[in-house]
Amino acid sequence: MRLTEPTIHADRLLVLLRQIVGTPHVLVAPHATAPYTKGFRFGDGKVRAVIRPRTLVELWRVAELCVAADQIMIVQAANTGLTGGSTPDGNEYDRPVILINTRRLHGMHLLAGGRQVICLPGTTLHKLETTLARHGREPHSVIGSSCIGASVLGGISNNSGGALVQRGPAYTEMALFARVTEDRRLELVNHLGLRLDPDPIKALSRLESGALTRDEIEWSGAKGHDQDYVTHVRDVDAETPARFNQDEKRWFEASGCAGKLVVFAVRVDSFPADADSRVFYIGTNSTDALEDLRRHLLTAYDELPIAGEYMHRDAFRIAEEYGRDTVALIRIIGTRSIPRLFAAKAWLDNLLGRFDFLPDHVTDRVMQKLGRLLPQQTPAKMREFEKRFAHHLMLRVSSRLAPQIEAYLKTTMQGEAGGWFACTPDEGKRAFLHRFAAAGAALRYRAVHGKKAGEIVALDIALRRNERAWFETLPASLEARIACALHYGHFLCHVMHQDYVLKPGESAEAVEHEMLRLLDARGARYPAEHNLGHLYEAGEAILSHYRDLDPCNCLNPGIGRSTKERNWKAESI
Repeated sequence: MRLTEPTIHADRLLVLLRQIVGTPHVLVAPHATAPYTKGFRFGDGKVRAVIRPRTLVELWRVAELCVAADQIMIVQAANTGLTGGSTPDGNEYDRPVILINTRRLHGMHLLAGGRQVICLPGTTLHKLETTLARHGREPHSVIGSSCIGASVLGGISNNSGGALVQRGPAYTEMALFARVTEDRRLELVNHLGLRLDPDPIKALSRLESGALTRDEIEWSGAKGHDQDYVTHVRDVDAETPARFNQDEKRWFEASGCAGKLVVFAVRVDSFPADADSRVFYIGTNSTDALEDLRRHLLTAYDELPIAGEYMHRDAFRIAEEYGRDTVALIRIIGTRSIPRLFAAKAWLDNLLGRFDFLPDHVTDRVMQKLGRLLPQQTPAKMREFEKRFAHHLMLRVSSRLAPQIEAYLKTTMQGEAGGWFACTPDEGKRAFLHRFAAAGAALRYRAVHGKKAGEIVALDIALRRNERAWFETLPASLEARIACALHYGHFLCHVMHQDYVLKPGESAEAVEHEMLRLLDARGARYPAEHNLGHLYEAGEAILSHYRDLDPCNCLNPGIGRSTKERNWKAESI
């Protein structure tokens, strides 16, 4: 099919975009675009402009202009990803890049008393969590990324995982989105379960208003979360992982689209909140004992645990030293203000980075010094377990399941097998906050140590459900290249996060390739839940999925280390 020629000259594009969103929301200066073009952990590149629409109609009109001018679009929400999937990847694109940030589009609409929620592009997990709490309900994810401002749509687009065992990866079959057709036209697709006008402007205006009538809301039976995951994760003898990003069973239009669509809204399920949950803290030096416990927890009861978070002793120690201020901040001011603090830190980092006489990572260095003045945030019982045990599991269960779990732990996790204790509410909260702090500890470690620390390799791994040798053993040649390693993860799902700070001069790319070869030999899959971004190579199945969603390759090209060229030209030779 012959493509239409650009109908808007590139020189006029910025003028027209300013007319739509206003001049203050068309950012072109490098210092203004930097907070959007540099990833949370990885990814950086130049863009022609960053656009910040205020309404869904503005987002549609911005996308229309970019299509008409034959520009690449990267649609970004909170920019909290870890693999660079929502930022440019260098500057080697065959067309100019327009980055559209959707943070200002933060509306949500509750349906049936909060049983389902329609979320607009900028709605954060934290905002959704606090809103649903007033209705005695909670969203798919309530730990970790919700504290730093991650968006609901970002989770859906990337099939993000999370810590809650019963819910699986973020997923929905209900979305309102735009796709760019093969002949380069923007078309709106309404699978949101709402009766909306076929005219995009009228449909988007109506949706954003939230004044929806019962007659406009459809209850078709389309899924608002992965309803099969509970059965799937219980199959502890399966040769395949429970969840990983290249699992095609969890791709459906906006779900798993990785930015290959312009998503205006998703409709997701919520869940009854368990206000009386209990936390057990478990320690052992035996990986077999912990694996036996995992299998028992997944197969022996009618109900699954709520969460089972793992930390190795080394991760415990690094998080205690380099994440103490993070835990203290959340405990003192709560999660509500954390996204703003992270945004302020990013702004300050960008500002201070303009002064060559200042050292790198000034804010991290200052926060680290202040953190050393704080009292220890981990309970004394946890610190005692850190001395005794290499492997730590934080297990959260409902009040209904707790007596059965406690009885089982009394008969199994004693003596040489390990130890455990039932946490008070405060101890349970601190335990999970400490685990959360581990996720950023490697970054802080590297920032503080400067040239004494090398590059970071961060792996996001899905192990086979039947894997017994789950804790990695590296060859001595690899161990010698690593300054420190952090192992933590969602243990019941066999999803592990492994961060390595390398010694100065070691190549992160070379080390990562060697590690991935070892993982391939073990039957592991990667990434597990952070999606491909620009770090991981896409397989043919997911590449075919991306081509179907975006035949022009004009939305977020290069994902999964694929070609950035128009119409996937480099991959059709």
